[in-house]
Amino acid sequence: MASEATFAAHGKSSATRNGKPARSAVTESPLTRLLPIAVALLFLLLFLVLPLVVVFAQAFAKGVDGYFAALAQPDALAAIRLTLLVAAIAVPLNLVFGVAAAWAIAKFEFKGKAFLITLIDLPFSVSPVISGLVYVLLFGSSSLLGPWLTGHGIQILFAVPGIVLATIFVTFPFVARELIPLMQDQGTADEEAALSLGATGWQTFRRVTLPNIRWGLLYGVLLCNARAMGEFGAVSVVSGHIRGLTNTMPLQVEILYNEYNFAGAFAVASLLALLALVTLVVKTLLEFRYARATSRATIH
Repeated sequence: MASEATFAAHGKSSATRNGKPARSAVTESPLTRLLPIAVALLFLLLFLVLPLVVVFAQAFAKGVDGYFAALAQPDALAAIRLTLLVAAIAVPLNLVFGVAAAWAIAKFEFKGKAFLITLIDLPFSVSPVISGLVYVLLFGSSSLLGPWLTGHGIQILFAVPGIVLATIFVTFPFVARELIPLMQDQGTADEEAALSLGATGWQTFRRVTLPNIRWGLLYGVLLCNARAMGEFGAVSVVSGHIRGLTNTMPLQVEILYNEYNFAGAFAVASLLALLALVTLVVKTLLEFRYARATSRATIH
C-alpha cells in the first residue's frame, strides 16, 4: 500500500510542475507542427505545381485551336503512337517477368536468390544512358552481332525493337519490386492449403495467389507504364532521333524545344504531364481501395 501511494504521489508530482500541467514529451507546439508542413507545401508549390502550371499555360498560349493543331502535326502524332506502342509491348513483358520473379523469390528457396534480387535492382542504380550504350555495343554495326544482324535484314538500333529493349531494361524492376515484399509478407500458407486440397499449380496461382496480389500488381503496372512512356535517356541513345519514326514523346519535346517551336514542345509536354497526373490519380485510388480491402480483411 505504501509503495502504491508513493507511486501515485510520484505520478502526480510528475504530471504537474509549479502548479501547471507538464507538457508531454510527444506533444509539439503549433509552430513545430506548422513549420514542416509549410516547408513541404512550399517545395510542392515551387517544384511540382508551378512547373505544371507553366507547362499548361505555355501549351495553350496560342489558344485551344493552336494546342490541338500542334498535337495534330504528323511528327507529333507519330511520337504519340510510338510511345503508346512501346508501352503496350514493354509493360506486359515486365508484368510476366515481375510476377515470375516475385513468385520465385517469395515462395522458394534456391541458390543465387540474393544475386537475382541484385540484378532486379540494377536498373535503379545504372544510368539509363549507360543502358542505352550497352545495347549500342551489343547490336551496333561494329559489334559482334552487328554484321550478322545486317546480313539477315534485322535492325535493332534506330528502330522500334531497340527502343522497346531499352524501355524494358529501365522499367523491369517496378512490377517485381512491388510484388516481392507483398508476397513475402503473405507467406506460403494459402498456397500450401490449396495444394493440399487437390488444386493444381495453375489453379492455385489463379484462385489464391493472384487475388492476394492484385492491388500490388496493378500498382506496379501503373508505375511501370508511367516510366515507360516518360523514359528519355536510354531511348535517346538507341533511337537515332529519326523524325516520324523513332521519336517518342519525350524526344519530340526536346527536338521541338531546340527548334524554338515552344507551342508544339509544350503541347506534347502537357500531354505527358496529363498522363502523369492521371497516373497519380489512379495510384491514389488504388491505394485507397487497397487500404479498404485490407481493413475489411482485418475486421473479418
